[in-house]
Amino acid sequence: MLNRLFKLEEHGTTVRRELIGGLTTFAAMAYILAVNPTILAQSGMDRGALITATALASALMTLLMAWATNYPIALAPGMGLNAFFTFGICLGAKIPWPAALGLVFYGGVAFLILTLTGVRQKLIESIPHELKLAITCGIGLFIAFIGLKGAGVISANPATFVTLGDIRQPGPLMALGGIILAAVLIWRKIPGAIILTVLALTALGLVLKTADGQPVTPLPSTLVSAPATLTPTFLQLDLGYFWQHWRVCLPLLLALLFVDLFDNMGTLIGVCHRAGLLDREGNLPKIGRALTADATAAMVGSMLGTSTVTSYIESAAGVEAGGRTGLTAITTAGCFLLALFLSPLIAIIPAAATAPALVIVGVFMMQSIGDLELKDFSKAVPAVVTMLAMPLTFSIAEGIALGFVVYVFFMLGIGRAREVKPLSWGLGVLFLAHLIWK
Repeated sequence: MLNRLFKLEEHGTTVRRELIGGLTTFAAMAYILAVNPTILAQSGMDRGALITATALASALMTLLMAWATNYPIALAPGMGLNAFFTFGICLGAKIPWPAALGLVFYGGVAFLILTLTGVRQKLIESIPHELKLAITCGIGLFIAFIGLKGAGVISANPATFVTLGDIRQPGPLMALGGIILAAVLIWRKIPGAIILTVLALTALGLVLKTADGQPVTPLPSTLVSAPATLTPTFLQLDLGYFWQHWRVCLPLLLALLFVDLFDNMGTLIGVCHRAGLLDREGNLPKIGRALTADATAAMVGSMLGTSTVTSYIESAAGVEAGGRTGLTAITTAGCFLLALFLSPLIAIIPAAATAPALVIVGVFMMQSIGDLELKDFSKAVPAVVTMLAMPLTFSIAEGIALGFVVYVFFMLGIGRAREVKPLSWGLGVLFLAHLIWK
């Protein structure tokens, strides 16, 4: 039955390989169960509800992708998108988290409309390649910066804005050691390197004490329990705030849409290429279905109470382990459902244990800088401004805005305005208006 349903023989795989692939994918991305609630809780949301929302959204949307495409792609709240939700929208723009969930929902709707109408491809083609890469790299820098800041490795300074934290404290020391440990495990191709690092640091935190004598990792009251209630976040999105404050919200919505769009396309093509699912022309046969599933995931995730749910590049780990079909994704979804009952253990994971995950994910995203032609000054200027602006302004949206403005007007200044696509001109002018009158 499984062979017929998932076409296992046609894809050159077996039930055993698919199960191993699904377990491997879950091991590679399970860190999101700890990291996502840690980031989003800083916006004022309930941490227990966030753990449940993260696990449930990941499971349900991964099942949707498996049903719609039969691809070995898992979904979960996106890294970078969750940071933008908290630090860019809620804390940066002072937008309440229910309204931010509303923006996530509208972003999913816009993504779906762009996919169904075919505008999505034109939008992607209108944005220069160097800016696409710079956005990915900038988000990587931003995520890594958040991880170092959260663990106390970097701290505020009135004279220099930022400075080295007190690394004699347990938190910064654990984070630095965790970064090295995770990097070594990844280098040695140990499956689940990031989640193993998170678990090791959490265990270490049980014996290390903070300055006030408390353990870095508090003991859980129980190991297993029923999932925390979703009530604090379920259907709490505010859809009216956008229309009342559209001048502030529109650039944020565009940033959400751009990041989700680039992240999805890169992940789908990259993972499916490794799985041998592209056709002879290098196209993904069911990309419309896959992107529709992704758009739906963003909307459903916002209703459950989490930031944008998107395809995960960690799915490539399952593909490398032999996964080729939706059975791999279903196995991963089953693991996320089981994780719902481990919320007491997930809740005690300290920031020092999740910081290495943020830094390592940032490193992965920064590797795209190798594809940037920085020797070409016309490409280097907007790319470097975009990458620097995101961590320094503590905002993905402002980084994208500054990058677009510099790109279009720099090209105008050097007499190459005709190389700028009309849509890029429109975005550049729109972002300039946002920066001036926000």
